[in-house]
Amino acid sequence: MTDSPQPFWESKTLSQLTDHEWESLCDGCAKCCVHKLEDEDTGEIHYTCVACRMLDVNTCRCTDYPRRHELVPDCAVLSADAPEHFQWMPETCAYRLMHEGKPLPDWHPLITKNPESVHAHGASARKKLIPEFLADEEDLQNYIVDD
Repeated sequence: MTDSPQPFWESKTLSQLTDHEWESLCDGCAKCCVHKLEDEDTGEIHYTCVACRMLDVNTCRCTDYPRRHELVPDCAVLSADAPEHFQWMPETCAYRLMHEGKPLPDWHPLITKNPESVHAHGASARKKLIPEFLADEEDLQNYIVDD
């Protein structure tokens, strides 16, 4: 009996991933698409319940993923060459986990083979966000959430 090959997320580094592998790491939680605030004194990142204007809050998908950086210039660009951006990602983010040498959670769609597993586990922002146009962007601290 032969051992099955290790999955790419266990056998490669972020910089070794193909474009397809890179994109498949995203679990679809949409937490990267929420407005975040950084405490200037502690550096702690606080998540809000306010979604980027490009996010469909029901599906947790960008409404124009190919042009997101053009339409929202401050949209996070994740890259193996810019690991400083990973601190802004949730602790369950596969990119951040791989960067930190940690395993993917057992509910990750790559493991379950089910894109809905992130939502079923409650690890996504689905049904927890409000669209940016409904929020007072001058008072984002009023929208901070604990998870």
